[in-house]
Amino acid sequence: MSIQSKIHSHLPTLPPSARRVAEVILADPTVVLRNTISQLAEKCSTSEPSVVRFCRALGYAGYGELRLVMATELGREEANAVDQRRFGADISPDDSLQDTVAKIAFAETLGIDETLSSVDFGVLEKVVQTIGSARHILVYGLGAGAIVADDLQHKLFRIKRTAQAFDQQHDALMGAALMDPADVAIAFSHSGQTRETLAFIERAKEAGAPTIAVTNVESSPLARTADLCLFTMVRETAFRSGAMASRIAQLALVDCIFAGVAQSSYEETVSALEVTRAAISYGTQAR
Repeated sequence: MSIQSKIHSHLPTLPPSARRVAEVILADPTVVLRNTISQLAEKCSTSEPSVVRFCRALGYAGYGELRLVMATELGREEANAVDQRRFGADISPDDSLQDTVAKIAFAETLGIDETLSSVDFGVLEKVVQTIGSARHILVYGLGAGAIVADDLQHKLFRIKRTAQAFDQQHDALMGAALMDPADVAIAFSHSGQTRETLAFIERAKEAGAPTIAVTNVESSPLARTADLCLFTMVRETAFRSGAMASRIAQLALVDCIFAGVAQSSYEETVSALEVTRAAISYGTQAR
């Protein structure tokens, strides 16, 4: 995982002083290269020990190692950037539409690449096995998470899996309460802190069902609660509420899950896809 993606994933759970350091670095990653630890601490209205604690929270020995890793990362990304004006920067009010599109392409491509290159295949295999053997599959998410949940439900439904995605919290909680060990609950939340999504997973666990989560934050309540967890690795833009890179990365994981489940029963999957494709074709011609 890149250091910038690592900072994004830790951001929601950092204490205030460390969060200020993270936000300053995310706004301009080159600030690490241009400033000493004292200068960075001053820019972040914090102390040098707080900067060191921030570095250690990311797994680095100190500021020196952080600078070295950041320099390597920025150099690699700059070398791969088609247009250096668009590289490594957030969307700004002065950007042209062309610059904005290029930055979105960079962030979303990077999000998919880092997410899939860091997949824990042991966990992914267990997720595929759990879903493949489940009697009922209940899927839930809010906002952009709901879009991803619907996509997984649709894919599983097409290959003859009994899957249901909820768009109402009360329905999700009722469904979770009726689960048992033969079922599986799957939740999507970028932050891993969405209360409604967490409540869904907690209720499913109480009912004895296996639980799966997809989130960007390893230390989040959702990640700590779910039995199995897959992680996205993304850097969102200032328009986080649009859930752009995070949604794309979650959809990439959904495709991996679906492909794994489909492949585990290959002949049945091919037959189901052909039958559903024919049904759609027939319905279109009938009109």
